[in-house]
Amino acid sequence: MKVAVIDYGMGNLHSVLKSVQYVNDIGADIFLTSDPERVVSADKVIFPGQGAMPDCMRELNAYGLADAVRETTRTKPFFGICVGAQLLFDHSEEGDTPGLGIFPGQVKRFAANLLDAQGERLKVPHMGWNRVLRQRAHPLFAGIEDGERFYFVHSYHFAPASSAITLAESEYPERFSCIVGDGNIFATQFHTEKSHRAGLQMMKNFLAWDGTV
Repeated sequence: MKVAVIDYGMGNLHSVLKSVQYVNDIGADIFLTSDPERVVSADKVIFPGQGAMPDCMRELNAYGLADAVRETTRTKPFFGICVGAQLLFDHSEEGDTPGLGIFPGQVKRFAANLLDAQGERLKVPHMGWNRVLRQRAHPLFAGIEDGERFYFVHSYHFAPASSAITLAESEYPERFSCIVGDGNIFATQFHTEKSHRAGLQMMKNFLAWDGTV
């Protein structure tokens, strides 16, 4: 089995690669690639991202990978991480940037005046460990408790056009969608590669996943 980690010059690529290789107990061939043909020919695809959405979209187009991402989201088990997940939406408020249009909806900035339950100002970006609360069952949740904490670093969040694709939410301080998925696509706002045991378990589940729900 071939697993492509898409390299478009943006993101914590080597940490993502190492985390997936660490849990690879099935002998999968896991590799970084910026070659659209290798992405399309892989059996599974991981799409990481880190940084500003306009920069990520520009580099994705510069590498000629946008169409490869669209094609693989139609046909293969696909895992988007952080900005790699945000790029799947129609549009982002960050730099007024068009996305890939795979998921209907927007990527919106957290409000500047957020307050916690004690009335204290919450910082943007939302950074650190936070609970992930499931809304629907999914094979990639196997071995992970509901309410488990994962590591977030983001100023923008998913705002899907339909709640049907929201698999899990987090709170900051209001609920927001932090895992989205539809069919063979699974995408997280948090960084699985920085989320210790739970993140590794999620990546292990992805390697075993056949893309069905």
